[in-house]
Amino acid sequence: MAPRTTRRASASTPLFPPAPLPLAELLRRVRDTLALAFDDAYWVTAEIAELTLPRFGAGHCYLTLTDPAPGPGGSEMRTQVRAAIWRNRFEVLLPHFEQQTGQTLRAGMRVLARCHVRFHEQYGLSLDIIAIDASYTVGELARQRAETVAKLEAQDLLQRNKRLPLSLAPQRLAVISSATAAGWQDFVRQLEEAPYAFEVALFPATMQGQDAPASLLAALDMVRRQRRNFDAVIIIRGGGSRTDLLCFDDYGLSAAVGSFPLPVITGIGHDKDEAVVDLTAHTALKTPTAVAIFLVERLARLEAALDGYGAQIHELALGQLGQYGAVLARLGWQLVQLGQSQLGNEQTMLRQRLRRAVEVPQQALQREARQLSTQQQHLRRAARLATDRQRQRVRHLGRLVLRRFRRLHQSRREALLRHRYQLELATVRATAHHALALAAAVTRHTAFDPQTLGRRGYVRADALQPITSDSPPGTLLMLQLSDGPLPVQVVNMAASFDSHS
Repeated sequence: MAPRTTRRASASTPLFPPAPLPLAELLRRVRDTLALAFDDAYWVTAEIAELTLPRFGAGHCYLTLTDPAPGPGGSEMRTQVRAAIWRNRFEVLLPHFEQQTGQTLRAGMRVLARCHVRFHEQYGLSLDIIAIDASYTVGELARQRAETVAKLEAQDLLQRNKRLPLSLAPQRLAVISSATAAGWQDFVRQLEEAPYAFEVALFPATMQGQDAPASLLAALDMVRRQRRNFDAVIIIRGGGSRTDLLCFDDYGLSAAVGSFPLPVITGIGHDKDEAVVDLTAHTALKTPTAVAIFLVERLARLEAALDGYGAQIHELALGQLGQYGAVLARLGWQLVQLGQSQLGNEQTMLRQRLRRAVEVPQQALQREARQLSTQQQHLRRAARLATDRQRQRVRHLGRLVLRRFRRLHQSRREALLRHRYQLELATVRATAHHALALAAAVTRHTAFDPQTLGRRGYVRADALQPITSDSPPGTLLMLQLSDGPLPVQVVNMAASFDSHS
């Protein structure tokens, strides 16, 4: 970067062209200078020349702001600059602006915006909008009016009275106006000059000033109590300044009109503006005379429509009578022709049916004979097929029986072999058991042999019954001696037992 100096070159110092700066460096210096000079936010008034709203309700909003300024030679020029409202701020500013003004941002609208000055090397100078003063755009009265309209719309009071059906011939009228107003006199005069009979009842009220809303509401309450006697309510007054007519922007009065059970027609003298009461009324007209003309023309249109309908009904009735007469004559002739034609058709159909009555039984017999022959063939074929199936089934069952017999024979043979083996095993076990028992018996017999006992000094005595201390004297015993048995008789059994004990 070339050095910068604040001293001016002297006359003796040669002037050299400054070193060239890259464009990026120059723009960076411009950015830094603007950042130092405009480091705060500024309120700016301008007109929106171009506006690009974010798509799909999300994104940034881009604007081109313009403003007239004096140009060279006294001519007027338009300055302009790019501006942006970033998404997060736009999502807050736009709903607030629409709520305050009743309208959205658009090209051609003047706004008071608080901005930061920004300079980017690539995109140049621009403004970042951080706030918008909605009251500057429409003024305080317009903001209040927009709030009233929004509140009424939220409560469906802008369309409720409009949805009430207005009578085809509204002749019973409840008029709310000032008895001394010129508009009231013009309205009555216009109705009296009409060829129709109107029943007009005046409900006096104050039509301007701070007391006007309360007076009008009181008159509406009186009409409400007598609403069965009227077809519509008329609110009229003469012209006046916009300030004099501000009472008709009152929320309470507008809500009462919007929710009134009878259609309300207004003619309050607005030539340029539309009051909020006009928005909630069933029909809004400019002047009292216009309201009277509207009612008279409505009756005139109804009368003309009724006259036209009567003439049309008369013409249609005559035309219908002529047409129906011709139609009846034509239908009578057609009835004769149709009767003759129908009679011929019936005779032809009767002959055809007689012919069919003879042919049909014969054809039926032939069909039955063919069906019987076909059924016989089917039965023979079915019998052969059934026989073949049964033969195959018997063969299959024979094979199954043979296979099962072989398996049963094999299982029985195996069972017999197992039983034989078990018998042989039991025989061997029994033989061994008896041999052991025999050996034990031999051993016992040898132990109780008389000769063996004699050599040991004992004699074996056998008795037919057990010997106890209670056995009676004379009990027989058989002594087994080596020479042979010797029978003996017991004399004293107790002494014998005592000696042993």
